[in-house]
Amino acid sequence: MRLLIAEDEPAMRTALTDLLEAEGYRTIAANDGAQALNRALREKPDLILLDVMMPKVDGFSVCKALRKAGANAPILMLTARGQITDRVAGLDAGADDYLPKPFSSAELLARVRALLRRRQRNEPVEKVAIGSATIDFTRMEAARGRRKLHLTPKEFAMLRLLAEARGAVVTREDFLDAAWGYGAFPTTRTVDNHIAKLRAKLETDAAHPQFIHTVPGKGYRLSAE
Repeated sequence: MRLLIAEDEPAMRTALTDLLEAEGYRTIAANDGAQALNRALREKPDLILLDVMMPKVDGFSVCKALRKAGANAPILMLTARGQITDRVAGLDAGADDYLPKPFSSAELLARVRALLRRRQRNEPVEKVAIGSATIDFTRMEAARGRRKLHLTPKEFAMLRLLAEARGAVVTREDFLDAAWGYGAFPTTRTVDNHIAKLRAKLETDAAHPQFIHTVPGKGYRLSAE
């Protein structure tokens, strides 16, 4: 997934870029409001982090212009102005969430993941090709050529979550939430065991996976066709 970082302060822009790319996201950047508007409309990112106080065009105006132009990417507004009136103004302009500075890296990443999950639920993946295998989530069928692959409902759910992340990292907690539900109280080791079974079914060499990659300390991501 590609995220647009619209932030005029170089140090903050660099910090956000490093943080998000470490999580597996691809990033593009803008250093003023006019550039942010242009890049958002031209490159259609999956999510926009939009600072309010920017030169040329402020974040509120950028947000309004994007929504007027039909852009539907989630917008997370970032600003040092944390008053309720400013938050209301941002949401009324079309933003999906509002995070006042200073904020923690963990909270920012959690909000990014939540916004992307919300968008993904609105844009479900129906099919995905993983190497020579085809997974049909609508029919709950999987095959490699004419040979059927037998996947469990949980394995379908995990693969769908990976596919809808579109290359971004899916944490073990995300898997537990989506495929098991919090009431089941499984452990993160349960996720690792299911990933191992998926690799055995989908990878040519499960010990050296080409498609379902481990992101150490974070989770997994899918490189699919």
